[in-house]
Amino acid sequence: MTINEIREARAAKVAEMRGLLAKAETEKRSLNDGEKTAFDKLKGEVTSLEQDETRASFMAEAERRATGEPVGDKSLANLEQRVSVLDVIRAQMEGRSISGAAAEYTQETERRTGRKAQGAFIPLAALEKRVSTTTSASEIVPTQHRADMYIEPFRNSLLARRLGVRVLSGLSGNLSIPKYGTGLTSGWVAENSALTASDMTFGDPVTLTPKHAGGLTELSRQLIQQSSPDIEQLVRSDLSFILAQAIDSALIKGAGTNEPDGVLATTGTQSGSLATLDWASVLEMLELLELANASAANWLTSPKVKTKLASTLKSTTAGAAYLLESGRMADLPVYSTNQVPLEAGVDPDPDTGIAILGDWSQVMLGIWSEIDILVNPFAETAYSKGNVLVRAMSTVDIGIRHPESFVIANDIAI
Repeated sequence: MTINEIREARAAKVAEMRGLLAKAETEKRSLNDGEKTAFDKLKGEVTSLEQDETRASFMAEAERRATGEPVGDKSLANLEQRVSVLDVIRAQMEGRSISGAAAEYTQETERRTGRKAQGAFIPLAALEKRVSTTTSASEIVPTQHRADMYIEPFRNSLLARRLGVRVLSGLSGNLSIPKYGTGLTSGWVAENSALTASDMTFGDPVTLTPKHAGGLTELSRQLIQQSSPDIEQLVRSDLSFILAQAIDSALIKGAGTNEPDGVLATTGTQSGSLATLDWASVLEMLELLELANASAANWLTSPKVKTKLASTLKSTTAGAAYLLESGRMADLPVYSTNQVPLEAGVDPDPDTGIAILGDWSQVMLGIWSEIDILVNPFAETAYSKGNVLVRAMSTVDIGIRHPESFVIANDIAI
């Protein structure tokens, strides 16, 4: 049998054992002799299957190492792809150690970060509180479960990391990055005259310190026991969104308690104005970046502001084009997401919106812990339904190398 077949067989027998215990508990009695015999038999079979799984995992690992594939940066991406989130959750539900790629990834992450996993580590890339369930069918009407067509909830677009944020992974201690202040100067002098000496100075360093984000999701018993690859992807998608949205939001507007400061909350960014929404105002924002020797890579805004830009003409001249056409403004791509707030400031005006012009490669996302998963099958509400609570946590921080590489207009009338 393959490793997956062994795990499926073991899970089925564990379910039978739980059924025997649940029946006795419901009837408020101990197991009878027949049930004890059946339970002990199942226990022996589970033990045997676990030994089979250990041997199969050992052989798979031995074969991998025989090919000379190292567990280094070059193969880490391949290792991440082989981690099964459902296997991690099932192992914790059944009280056994994780194995295979999940165990290897957890060990490698612990080695790199010096942190002991509270449960198990899974990759951030494999990354709302909501309940994921499957639907029970009538006993006489068969139902085809189409996990590949799972209807996901509408969610905010996650854009910040896609815009070019620099990701620093595998961190352990606090990070301090020196920053350039002023440099050497040159000048013209007369013949046989001395040059004026100048020294290089450094600004305040950009520091990154661990900050923690987390979320809970409740998964149904049946969902976790499904072995379909589509179910695996469903669980991955749900868990990943828990943290991806929190990190994406922090990159843009983070400024809360225990939260990193995002672009909108960082001191030193430049202020632009689009209160008068015309082509001249757009060019003035671009000019601010050029005067700071910064580059403009794209625009980021909210859907309402994007609609406003796409419906505003550059000028009143007949035949004039719109500010935003074909997804671009001033020949730069325009992205939109509900993660960008509609207003900013102490006393925000709900009729104004925000546009961010800048270079997101100047933003650094430091990662100390990808995703740390811990399963709790005993939480009261979930336990009564046979479900489990899954806690996912990540440790990250955000730093901006050059805040002046962003120009923010928060006065767009919508």
